[in-house]
Amino acid sequence: MKSVLALDQGTTGSTALVFAVDGSILGRSYQEFTQHFPQPGWVEHDPEEIWAVTLNTAREAVRQAGDLPAAIGITNQRETVVVWDRQTGEPLHRAIVWQDRRTADRCRSLQEEFGDAFIRGKTGLLWDPYFSASKIEWLLSHVPGLRSRAEAGQAVFGTIDSWLVYQLTAGQVFVTDHTNASRTLLYGIDQFGWDDELLEIFGVPRDCLPAVRNSSEVVGITDPEHFGRGIPISGMAGDQQAALFGQACWDPGQAKCTYGTGAFLLMNVGRGRDAAGTGQGVVTTVACDGAGQPTYALEGSVFIAGAAIQWLRDGLKLIRDAAETEQLAQSVANSGGVYFVPALTGLGAPHWEAEARGTIVGLTRGTCTEHLVRATLESMAYSTKDVVVAMERDSGVPLGLLRADGGAAKNNWLMQFQADVLGVQVARPRVVETTALGAAGLAGVAVGVWQSAEEFAREQVYEVFEPRPSDTVDYAEWQRAVAAALQWARS
Repeated sequence: MKSVLALDQGTTGSTALVFAVDGSILGRSYQEFTQHFPQPGWVEHDPEEIWAVTLNTAREAVRQAGDLPAAIGITNQRETVVVWDRQTGEPLHRAIVWQDRRTADRCRSLQEEFGDAFIRGKTGLLWDPYFSASKIEWLLSHVPGLRSRAEAGQAVFGTIDSWLVYQLTAGQVFVTDHTNASRTLLYGIDQFGWDDELLEIFGVPRDCLPAVRNSSEVVGITDPEHFGRGIPISGMAGDQQAALFGQACWDPGQAKCTYGTGAFLLMNVGRGRDAAGTGQGVVTTVACDGAGQPTYALEGSVFIAGAAIQWLRDGLKLIRDAAETEQLAQSVANSGGVYFVPALTGLGAPHWEAEARGTIVGLTRGTCTEHLVRATLESMAYSTKDVVVAMERDSGVPLGLLRADGGAAKNNWLMQFQADVLGVQVARPRVVETTALGAAGLAGVAVGVWQSAEEFAREQVYEVFEPRPSDTVDYAEWQRAVAAALQWARS
């Protein structure tokens, strides 16, 4: 039986899964790695440890599967930057992680100098240390001798996908894909390539950056020492874009939302740049079409989703387990007029208010635990609608279907309420590891494990929640609650 190995390299650990043609999992392995915090607001990883952990998990998953896969797909934490010696592969500094804020002041100065419209127009993104460019600039300025080595072509920079491909091919291949490149703040979203003006602003030599390839094509063959023989590497995508592909969202208006600690929503808006709009409240990024070629997507991040349930459990101690929330929400007819805006770490898309804090409105003497639990679940659905409304307004592309994954998507009550709030179907897949599945799909389509993306998608089974008329959905009242939170933050 043909199979595909997916390497899902995340922020805190690496997962390797071997998928069969029918989407079943033949082998699985996971291992965490060390988080380094050298100063407040700084976050770093050891690239060599990431490589060792990724290789270990890959070998274990393949061992469990009992046979070598036909291809390898890679998906990864985005924006994290690695710098290494081009000849030896030795890292020249610890990786600077996407969470790192050391370049915040530099990004503010760039925003003041060039303005938001300039960077949105070129990249679809924001002047923010979240993205890769200012991290590369910092390394060039702070690692002794690095700038001269980079200008001489001796040192190179890449996101985690580039680092893993380089290691898997024993230094023979130095590439990235469009989805990861689009998160660097160095990539021109109109020309689908590195932008000369941005390279000059950040002082990054073009030759120290990887070649940009499609997300579904053979980019290299692994060195035989890793698995006994060479295996094609034929799928690459950043984690959220891989999940979008794994959820079969290839057509404009299709979207997926991952309900984890936060909620991350991507909507495919097609290949026309004008469809991506101005990015007000959400960012424009590059995703994959059914052939793994670049297309546009809008992306919005809700900072707190499942983390609000954790707060009910660990902070307020109202519940003992997240699984209890479904029954508790069902046990009352409505939220009792209670609305919870879970801005426990500020508000993300589409409001972007860092000073906002958690706000509960509508409390009365009759409010009980069940009402607050239900209001917390409702907040996930309402927050998701906020992002969808911004995306539809910005792109002019209506949402046709929402595919859902992540831990909180297991809650049937939440999924039904989400469908009711949005007025569209919500589909939950049988295989919830959609990030790894998307990487496997990109890789497998490229080498013929699946003859097309449509054949790949046919193997996936979904449970569909149909929207229903509901007198418990009151989006206008939710908007009033958000307005109260924003007023408190800004007054």
